[in-house]
Amino acid sequence: MGNVYITKAAKFLPNDPVDSDTMGDFIGFVNGSERVKRIVLRNNGIETRYYALDKEGNITHSNAELTYKAVEGLLDEGFKIEDIELLSVGTSSPDQLLPSHAAMVHGQMKGSQHVEINSSAGICTSGMNALKYAYMSICSGMKKNAVAAGSERISPWMLQDKFSYELDTARNLEETPVLAFEKEFLRWMLSDGAGAFLLQDQPNSKNEINLRIEWMDAMSFASELETCMYAGAEKNQAGEVISWTNYSSKEWAEKSMFSIKQDIKLLDENIIAKGVESLREVLKRNNFKAEKVDYFLPHISSFFFKDKLMEGLREGGVNIADDKLFINLDKVGNVGAGSIYLMLEDLFNNHKLKPGETILLSVPESGRFNYAYALLTVV
Repeated sequence: MGNVYITKAAKFLPNDPVDSDTMGDFIGFVNGSERVKRIVLRNNGIETRYYALDKEGNITHSNAELTYKAVEGLLDEGFKIEDIELLSVGTSSPDQLLPSHAAMVHGQMKGSQHVEINSSAGICTSGMNALKYAYMSICSGMKKNAVAAGSERISPWMLQDKFSYELDTARNLEETPVLAFEKEFLRWMLSDGAGAFLLQDQPNSKNEINLRIEWMDAMSFASELETCMYAGAEKNQAGEVISWTNYSSKEWAEKSMFSIKQDIKLLDENIIAKGVESLREVLKRNNFKAEKVDYFLPHISSFFFKDKLMEGLREGGVNIADDKLFINLDKVGNVGAGSIYLMLEDLFNNHKLKPGETILLSVPESGRFNYAYALLTVV
């Protein structure tokens, strides 16, 4: 098995940064939004984020375009688009059900060769799964290079008009037209962007630093926990998720079926506990001590979870000091599958890393509690 190196990292964030005061100008308000917005923003600590929208609600970029713009940032005279052997991408918000997101990104890449493509489905860990496919392809000797990317274009899902039919239905039934907190909560949490890595079987000698991937590992708790975050479905009283295909097209609109929903109680009860359990087990089976971590990059959806995570890790015997944390959630927002790419890109390009330092990537996914990890060494 050969070594694999991240030799370049790039990002694309659409349009100008949007501060917390002007978020509503982009995605709009529904009945009760102002109160939920205040609660969510007070806890999540996000100061600016990016939307692939203008203030009139016009979409400025597709997800495929965002991803390609990030990939474009990897290209230069030393590595051109025709040199790419594999494109592996992950997102929870593709532009369409079919064809795959990777096919649509490759469709943007005019001048590329007939590359192998891979699309990883899921929520936040889809970006890590895309990275792992690229890593394994090079590690096995099947490819010499690969581009991996994680992205989201979620803002159009959160626009006010996407919920108007549901609220009108409530009015017609003489009910209070207020959007359920499990839907409204996420409208003020999520945003758009993309990040991309170039992986190669040799370090780039022109770079001051390269990042060697030591291992990647993951763990799911879906066999013991019910669904927490979902879209294109409804969850019944028994905790079962019923597919959108079981409902009529009229019900799709009445229930805002394709909106993203999250069970906040289930999230709070499990996301940290299972994160601690999974990281402890992953470190043990890869024979690595947490105390050796120089940079810890956890994807957190909100700063509300930062102290809870670090306290939980220490209580669970995973001793990572607070000064090892590197998080840029406050500047770029919660970009789901793209967040870990945006964090590492920032660290790689804007901070003075030293050979021998270690970087631990940690990505939880609340969909049904899946966790993905990677250990990198600066070389």
